[in-house]
Amino acid sequence: MDEATRTRIEAATFRRLVQHMMVERPDAQNIDLMNLAGFCRNCLSRWYQEAASTEGVTLDKAGAREIVYGMPYEQWQAQHQRDATPEQQAAFTKSFAENVGKRD
Repeated sequence: MDEATRTRIEAATFRRLVQHMMVERPDAQNIDLMNLAGFCRNCLSRWYQEAASTEGVTLDKAGAREIVYGMPYEQWQAQHQRDATPEQQAAFTKSFAENVGKRD
């Protein structure tokens, strides 16, 4: 596979992931994603911002989040984010403690 084709496939896959996380599964809370996968929508937006920076594109945190969330972050929070349960918080704390230094 040539580099241009690989890049197009990766871009399409990223767009599909974002669509799935924002449109099809907004009920999946970021804390659940962190507990299960070790990353969340905010991580994805940070990675997007970092990749933009390596390409010489200036993108602030809010702009990167709006790309990933498909709307301003505050709007997404108001529509979809729920308070974490004590169980979710405990799982996050445990996962974080076990994986300190393993995440990027």
